[in-house]
Amino acid sequence: MKIRRFSAGDRAVIAVVLGVAIVLDLGLIWGPTIASVGLSFTSWNGVTDPAWVGGRNYDTIVNVYPPFWPAVRHNLLWLAFLGAVATPLGLFFAVLLDKRLRLGRFYQSALYLPVVLSLAIVGFIAQLVYSRDYGALNNVLGRTGNPIDFLGDPSINIWAVLIAVGWRHVGYVMILYLAGLKAVDPALKESAALDGAGEAQTFFRVTFPTLRPVNIIVLVITVIEGLRAFDIVYAINRGRNGLELLSVLVTDNIIGEASRIGFGSAIAVILLLISLGFIVTYLVRILREER
Repeated sequence: MKIRRFSAGDRAVIAVVLGVAIVLDLGLIWGPTIASVGLSFTSWNGVTDPAWVGGRNYDTIVNVYPPFWPAVRHNLLWLAFLGAVATPLGLFFAVLLDKRLRLGRFYQSALYLPVVLSLAIVGFIAQLVYSRDYGALNNVLGRTGNPIDFLGDPSINIWAVLIAVGWRHVGYVMILYLAGLKAVDPALKESAALDGAGEAQTFFRVTFPTLRPVNIIVLVITVIEGLRAFDIVYAINRGRNGLELLSVLVTDNIIGEASRIGFGSAIAVILLLISLGFIVTYLVRILREER
C-alpha cells in the first residue's frame, strides 16, 4: 500500500490550522491561568504596579476572609448533589428512553429543553417559582398568607437553587448516556439474556461497564459544572446570603468595587486546584485499572 505524502500546500494548511488553535489555547486559557497564578502572590488593584506579598493572600483567604469557607462548602455541596442525585437521575431517564417508550421523542425533548437555557435564565425562572411575594410554589402550597422565603432564607435557599440546577443537569447527562447506550452492541445484551441474567444484572454487569468513556465525560462535566457555578446565584442575589460560591468571590474581588485583583486571583487558583484534584484523581484511577 502506497503511503501518500503531504504536499507543501497540505503542510501549510495543517500548520496554519494547528498554529491558530495552539495560539488561541495559549492566549485564552493557559496564558490567563499562568498570569493568575503569578498575580495571586501580589497585591494589585489594576492601576498601580503589583506589589509582591508572597503567600499573604492565601493566608488571609483561609484564616481571615469570612465568605471563603461557606463558599467552599457550597461548591462541594453543589458537586455532591450533581454527582449523587442529578447524574444518576439522568442515567435513569436515559435507560428508560433507550427502551423505545411510546412518546419517547417527546419525553427526550422535554427533558433536554432546560439544557438549551443558560443558568442565568434558569435563575430567572427559579425566581418566578420560588419568590416569596409572587412565586408559583407558595401559591401551589397555599402559603400566600404566610409565604416561605425560599430564596431569602439562607438555610434553604441553596437547596432550592440546587433543584433548579439539577433540573438542567439531568437533561445534559441524559443525552450523553442515551448516546452511549445507543452504541452498545445488542449482541452483548442478548448473550447475557441467554445466560439467564436479569434486566438489572445485564445493565450493571454488561451495559454499564461499556459506558466507561461516557462516565469519564460525565464526571468531568459534573466537576466543571459543580465548581464553575456562577450564573444562577448571581442572577438571584449576587451570590450572597447563603448562596456564596468561589466563582462569585473571584468576581467580587477582581471586578468589584474593591478591585483586589491579586486577592481574587488567589481564590481563582484555589478553585483551579480543587477542580484539578477531582479530575486528575479519577483519571489516574481509571488509567491504573486499564493497565
